[in-house]
Amino acid sequence: MSKILKQLDETTAALKSKVTKTPEVGIILGTGLGGLAKEITADVTVDYKEVPHFVESTVETHHGKLHFGMLGGKYVMAMQGRFHYYEGYTMQEITYPVRVMKAMGCKAMLVSNACGCVNPLYKAGDLMIMDDHINLLGDNPLIGPNEDKLGPRFPDMSEPYSRRLIGIAENVAMNLGLKVQRGTYVAVSGPNLETRAEYRMLRMMGADVVGMSTVPEVIVANHTGLEAFGISIVTDEGFADCLKPASIEHILKNAAEAEPKMTKIMTGLIERV
Repeated sequence: MSKILKQLDETTAALKSKVTKTPEVGIILGTGLGGLAKEITADVTVDYKEVPHFVESTVETHHGKLHFGMLGGKYVMAMQGRFHYYEGYTMQEITYPVRVMKAMGCKAMLVSNACGCVNPLYKAGDLMIMDDHINLLGDNPLIGPNEDKLGPRFPDMSEPYSRRLIGIAENVAMNLGLKVQRGTYVAVSGPNLETRAEYRMLRMMGADVVGMSTVPEVIVANHTGLEAFGISIVTDEGFADCLKPASIEHILKNAAEAEPKMTKIMTGLIERV
């Protein structure tokens, strides 16, 4: 048995000793977006420190808890806090929870993040459904030996974000009277924000928003056969010609104000999955 398969066996055994139901949907909550966890009727909450082979979430706003419970009529497992490349973790460590979601029985993965916009038609507080992405992290979680039992050596990425789930989410937003954008997310390593020249470059490349996460998890979701959906909250504006300093306090404030709208869309999507 390969190392990754052995680790997954140990992690799932530990979690299944606490959880009696099979989760249908896995959820990853981004910076300042942990409020959705409050909507879960949780029957089990596990600290990451208690999960074999999980690393520790070191970002202050990421609580490091794994919730199992009901949301939107489905049994879900939700990460309240994710792992980032800039924390010093490997791509395999960052994406390990996605492998666990699949091993636990999930069929879909929903992921959220906070981001800055480079599309001048966007503004802080907007929600953007992720339609595609650009990986500028300088690394890839699939580099190294491939475990064929987990996925193919060369996974297709022509539809990284499920068109089916995007369509459902847009319909949910329309019925709720909520405006959503739809665009391309570019992932960079961080942790610093971008310079004016970098924002210009990202826009020229075709990006609508920029962030420091999500892409590794979505790559692994596609590799392992999970249907993926991503939604971003625009927390700051990266317009090169009128760029203003952005603070983490400002970013968290904008995330908190827009988070209830994201929660409604995610809950409605889960109801219809």
